[in-house]
Amino acid sequence: MKLLRHGPHGAEKPGLLHSDGTIRDLTGLVPDIGGAVISDTGLAMLRGLDAAALPVVDAKTRLGPCVAGTGKFICIGLNYSDHAAETGAKVPPEPIIFMKATSAICGPDDPIIIPRTSVKTDWEVELAVIIGKKAKYVSEDEALDHVAGYAVANDVSERAFQAERAGQWTKGKSCDNFGQIGPWLVTRDEVADPQDLAMWLTVNGVSRQNGSTRTMVYGVKHLVSYLSQFMTLHPGDVISTGTPPGVGLGMKPPQFLKPGDVVELGITGLGQQRQDVIAD
Repeated sequence: MKLLRHGPHGAEKPGLLHSDGTIRDLTGLVPDIGGAVISDTGLAMLRGLDAAALPVVDAKTRLGPCVAGTGKFICIGLNYSDHAAETGAKVPPEPIIFMKATSAICGPDDPIIIPRTSVKTDWEVELAVIIGKKAKYVSEDEALDHVAGYAVANDVSERAFQAERAGQWTKGKSCDNFGQIGPWLVTRDEVADPQDLAMWLTVNGVSRQNGSTRTMVYGVKHLVSYLSQFMTLHPGDVISTGTPPGVGLGMKPPQFLKPGDVVELGITGLGQQRQDVIAD
């Protein structure tokens, strides 16, 4: 299934993508796409619905982030060997973990907002893993049982805030609209191998990122298991798993986003996003 949330910011309603390409409304059947709804039991209930009988949503309706109630937005740094190489960094001996404020989360086609004083706003197409069942001290063999599904994410980053000012990466990752997630949550049964997904990103129609989850240093199973050793993962938590090469920081000379730019990105089978770049 492909689950989604539609409607105005802060008032999104649950829905799904029907096989005919239309968006269908789940209002009244489930409270939202999150919590118990994305557990194995909740997903089984949704699979049993007759999608063709559900109300059709206007195709022009805004899509919100595809999961609700995200308590933790966990990101993994330098998790692609080829991306680490382009930035001149060493592959880390363990996953680099940082947090992105949940207030950064927005819909897949919501604009990228360049913060005031920003000079190095960058793009990062990433595979997002959405937790569906509480995970604590789980093994790699058990890890995917705790995953509800996957989505496209843009881990937008302000590199000067991130690396050139004192403190942690978080402030360069957490600005408003720095976390587009969606268009839909694709349930794990529809993703045969999360480590074999092509991913791409363009800026103004020019290819910038063209990679694959095959070059992840630490795969999805490892990340879910690893994180669960340090913190309990809850339904709705999002793990953004790192980006392939082609970010603006790695270009020679570096190139960054400016108002008027258009960013498009996608992952095979998970849909795509489009964002206008605007100034705050």
